[in-house]
Amino acid sequence: MTPALLPDDRPAHGSLHHVEIWVPDLARAVAAFGWLLEALGYAPYQSWSGGRSWRLGPVYLVFEQSPALTAGHHDRRHPGLNHLAFHVEDAAAVETLTARAQRHGWRLLFGDRHPHAGGAGHYAAYLENEDGFEVELVALP
Repeated sequence: MTPALLPDDRPAHGSLHHVEIWVPDLARAVAAFGWLLEALGYAPYQSWSGGRSWRLGPVYLVFEQSPALTAGHHDRRHPGLNHLAFHVEDAAAVETLTARAQRHGWRLLFGDRHPHAGGAGHYAAYLENEDGFEVELVALP
């Protein structure tokens, strides 16, 4: 899904610009998120000693290992970010990405209810990486 653009190709007022996620280990984040984002159509965008970003259209995601970080593990059940959810092409793409994800440090959450952990009419995979970050891969109807 492409973010809403104005007639002159500028992002619409109020649309998302970027999301920055602080990670305890940049190399692990790049290994876990990099392949997934690229499989979803994001392209590497920025790179510096403490971070990387990937961009899709006008929106980009930043992963940074900041020296100001106060914890070594993300807990999605604490206040703050619970998960990132991504549209994927269809149910087959959900299953393909889920299988590949497990080779890149992700584990399937709610496996006993997969692929309908979000309800009977919702086809998705919920994945968690080694650092406690969750992504949801949602099949387009």
